[in-house]
Amino acid sequence: MRLQSKLILLAALPLVLSLVLIAVAVRHQERSLAAREHELVEQAYMAAREAELRHYVDLARGALAPLYDKFDGEPDPATRAEALRLLGSLEFGADGYFFVYDLNGRSLMHPRQPELVGSDLWNLRDDAGSATIQQLIAKARAGGGFIRYQWRKPSTDQRVAKLGYVIALPKWGWMIGTGLYLDDIEGTLEALDRQVVSHIETTMWWIAGIAALGIALISASGLWLNLSEHRVADAKLRLLARQVVRSQEDERAHLARELHDGTSQTLVSAKLLIESAVDGLERRQEPVPAGLQTALLRLNDSLTEVRRISHRLRPAMLDTLGLPAALEQLGREFGEAGGTRVVVAVDGGAEHLPDDVKTVLFRVAQEALTNIGKHSAAREVRLSLHADAEGLRLTIADDGRGFDLDAVQLDPNRGIGLRNMRERVEAIGGGLVVVSTPGDGTLVEARVLAQAG
Repeated sequence: MRLQSKLILLAALPLVLSLVLIAVAVRHQERSLAAREHELVEQAYMAAREAELRHYVDLARGALAPLYDKFDGEPDPATRAEALRLLGSLEFGADGYFFVYDLNGRSLMHPRQPELVGSDLWNLRDDAGSATIQQLIAKARAGGGFIRYQWRKPSTDQRVAKLGYVIALPKWGWMIGTGLYLDDIEGTLEALDRQVVSHIETTMWWIAGIAALGIALISASGLWLNLSEHRVADAKLRLLARQVVRSQEDERAHLARELHDGTSQTLVSAKLLIESAVDGLERRQEPVPAGLQTALLRLNDSLTEVRRISHRLRPAMLDTLGLPAALEQLGREFGEAGGTRVVVAVDGGAEHLPDDVKTVLFRVAQEALTNIGKHSAAREVRLSLHADAEGLRLTIADDGRGFDLDAVQLDPNRGIGLRNMRERVEAIGGGLVVVSTPGDGTLVEARVLAQAG
């Protein structure tokens, strides 16, 4: 083998191996992030659906209360008919309805399948052999709750998974309940998984393209490999790192939009329904059931949690109002959550920045505040963003307990957050300085040159 070929091979092999390792690492990290985000979205979706079902059943129970409280035992036929008529009129959406059974499994009311009314369905079983009605009645007898089962969806006439919520009316010997079909949730999660796979494939193609380009350049340059070539390769790796980070941020932004535009809107709709019901009761000077107030409080908590998750994934203010406003909001939220005083100082001239610079500086501030909240026990934090002719300087300083910086950097199991911040800043051509002394606080400063980004 000629010397030129040996040099080309010697230069190409490390590049190929490095890109393969990067591809493996990126693929693993993206799949791991996708799995966590899939689980997060599913949990948030299901929590919203459960809260919605509780709300509907609470509304039905409240509507029946005047009739139910009139009798200590079985109602007269007229009251019974009125109660069934009232429940049959409560509908939501194309496939939302209430059903009523007695505690022996006989159907008393089913607005979507009237042919079942009067039938003894105690021994009804689904395709998997589960005794559906028996399970629903057992759950109602146990105090009420959620149960998943298979049932025919009216709008499609197909048997699909359904999440039901049932309660018992012991004095009347009734079980009432409602449910939401889960095929739309499964479809949403499948679409999300397909998008994740598409993003991963796109990233792999980018890496493969960069690898092919690198090998072609090495083959063309041959003996011209020198120190400048190493600098070019290093710049390409930094560009690749920025593209990977950008891909992750795009995925975070997509998930944040899904939570805000989907789950959050569903929660808001349910909240408005509850508030409308409470307002109606108050106008009629009727007592508001405690369960309704509890449902509203829980719904508000769920809505706050979904918004918090969406904001943590990708704060909308970062894209709409810019980095200064996002930093002020971040400092305000940190102070409210942890009780630490946060002073934010932002100079003018930092409003319009490239997306990657805004993202990196925001993530650095976010990681620094997270570390402060976990480890420093600080009473005050000062966060400042200064822009001048040389570039940007983001500073986060606290008066906490500090730490031994050298010991943290030498320990492979510690300082992961510091390494992540340093790599992010270096990926956009900047630098990170960390100064900390035990008992004397910590200073984190990220510097970005004016031409960076």
